[in-house]
Amino acid sequence: MTGAELEELAAELGIDAIGAAPVGPYDDTERQIRERRSRGLFADMRFTMARPEVSCHPESLLEGAKTVVAAALCYYRDAPEPEVDEGALPRYTWRNEYAELRARLDALGRRLGGTYRVLVDESDHVDRAAAVRAGLAFYGKNTMAITRRHGSWVVLGVVVTDVEVEPSPALGLDCGECKLCIDACPTGALDEPGTLDSSKCLSYWTQAPAPIPESYRAELGGMVYGCDICQDVCPWNRGIEKRRRGEEVPAGADGRVSLADWLERDGDDLVADFDRLYVPHNDARWLRRNALVAAGNVGTAALLPSVRRYADDPDPILRDVASWSLARISARQQ
Repeated sequence: MTGAELEELAAELGIDAIGAAPVGPYDDTERQIRERRSRGLFADMRFTMARPEVSCHPESLLEGAKTVVAAALCYYRDAPEPEVDEGALPRYTWRNEYAELRARLDALGRRLGGTYRVLVDESDHVDRAAAVRAGLAFYGKNTMAITRRHGSWVVLGVVVTDVEVEPSPALGLDCGECKLCIDACPTGALDEPGTLDSSKCLSYWTQAPAPIPESYRAELGGMVYGCDICQDVCPWNRGIEKRRRGEEVPAGADGRVSLADWLERDGDDLVADFDRLYVPHNDARWLRRNALVAAGNVGTAALLPSVRRYADDPDPILRDVASWSLARISARQQ
């Protein structure tokens, strides 16, 4: 299949960007993972970093594999301003974008013919490495894979196939002298350009099964999960809002959550309703911890009863952050 034929097929399937590369190990990525892991930059995250001997070797994922087809789906939509006592979610979590891309890539694999395997947001494959090799993206100083037309507002995935597809040319772009993402990161997680120190990353702390350090809590503002700061300031992400303006938001997709709901609802029900989020051990306490932090940052007196529920909680993590939150809400009422 030629590159032009692949792009035409992607357009038919609603895939926003696509490229192909011969199957082969991601040697540089594997070396970087091992080096950064030895420095403790991944904190306790595992995902694709846990087994680089697998995740950096797409040639081992399918017998007879010849091509890795990398694809991107843009998820950017205008973010509505949270109402009073609401928290905010990053755009990629408004709905299960990965499931949408997975379905389209499965259709792509069937159209390609032969034998194939779809990998989207899986620990067995480093999707960003494939996107860069297939000419879909380049690595930004914020470590994100940045595409030409949609910036980093994309979810990524691949089809590993035994069908030969014409390789795509490298993108040939970079960040130049720009360091807006580095300057904007409030915790210095990007002080080494192109390398993320997860132990300082706000997004990491909203997903970590541990107390959020008090020095980082205020920086989260009303965010109850993840962080979009380094994407919001990236020049490569400008212009997308104009192209997507007026585009209908899919049913059920929303970037706002009720903080009272997260603090009061049955835990199992809460986790099930937000199963598109990574929640350690599917334990609602981590979502409640995040909601308590957001309440401390943006909550009004109306949230005090919901927060007080945790002031004497048996869980010391929730008890501590509830005390912190109550003090901040009360201080704003004076």
